[in-house]
Amino acid sequence: MKTELESRRALVTGASSGLGEAIARMLAAEGAAVVVHGRDEARTRKVAADIVEAGGVADIAIGDLANDEGAEAVAKQALAGGAIDILVNNAGYYHHLDWHTATPDKWAETFEVNVFSAVRMIQRIVPPMVSRGWGRVIQIGGGLAEQPATLHPDYQASLAARHNLAVSLARQLKDTGVTSNIVAPGAILVPSVRKLLEEIAPKQGWGESWEAIERGCVNDMVPNDVGRLGRPEEVAAAVTYLASGLAGYVSGATLRVDGGTVRSAF
Repeated sequence: MKTELESRRALVTGASSGLGEAIARMLAAEGAAVVVHGRDEARTRKVAADIVEAGGVADIAIGDLANDEGAEAVAKQALAGGAIDILVNNAGYYHHLDWHTATPDKWAETFEVNVFSAVRMIQRIVPPMVSRGWGRVIQIGGGLAEQPATLHPDYQASLAARHNLAVSLARQLKDTGVTSNIVAPGAILVPSVRKLLEEIAPKQGWGESWEAIERGCVNDMVPNDVGRLGRPEEVAAAVTYLASGLAGYVSGATLRVDGGTVRSAF
């Protein structure tokens, strides 16, 4: 299956670790030239260097997307090496908060990082795509946007905003050759998640081996139809499909990569 990415250039935000890193690596492996974005220059350069060592093409863009100045700097760095055909808005984070501790200032901070950062990059990167008549815009959302729980209310609302803005953007991009979609991961086994689960496993009584810990986590916290946590490469594969020439007829869609965690027929 040919993804037709050899002539494309992609900017992946928050690509110095975790899901973003996996996405950047897979897009590069499929032939796209990748701009690896991050705030930590050393980690960002390491990811880009690994991609180049593996035979790919990678540049870097350093900056904080939570403010206009940082976003402008990142856009300039990304565009300095050529046009951007694919924008993956992955950068984001969450506090471990609940409805008692998620104060309005924390909500504002979460939305700056998780929502307004995406808006800033869309407004800087997408208009040239429209002018050229081809482009892909992909938001990394999540199942909690559709089925929220009690914890992390600010984070869950920010995911819902990401889903909403992606569909609104798809309507705006009608007949332009540029598509806008969402990839919605479930619980994915990035290093930070594994570390957290290993720390809480003794209190939860999940056992000591990683296999037992993962099984306990899935049974008690994130039940799904596959019976395990997702892997970053599985999310990256979904992004790669939507970024490719194979997905030209897909826009305004949510592609869930969650093992069936979200219980919905639509």
